[in-house]
Amino acid sequence: MKEFTYVITDPVGIHARPAGLLVKEAKNFKSTATFIKGEKSAKATALMKLMGMGIKQGDEVLVRVEGEDEEACAAALEKFMKENF
Repeated sequence: MKEFTYVITDPVGIHARPAGLLVKEAKNFKSTATFIKGEKSAKATALMKLMGMGIKQGDEVLVRVEGEDEEACAAALEKFMKENF
């Protein structure tokens, strides 16, 4: 299992267009990535659940990746987050 935290810097937070791209990125891997904020969590491949978490600018998100290609998946998602959120 790999984990990393990320603080959202995008003024709009996690919103439709980049969230859709995030889902596509996550689907490139066999591992399961889960976004966790407080009591809420959603798989990175579940667009509506991810957007329903209400992640806003300044929120800290824990990303937990589990599976056979977790190293590559975690690295790719962390890079994506830094470039888009």
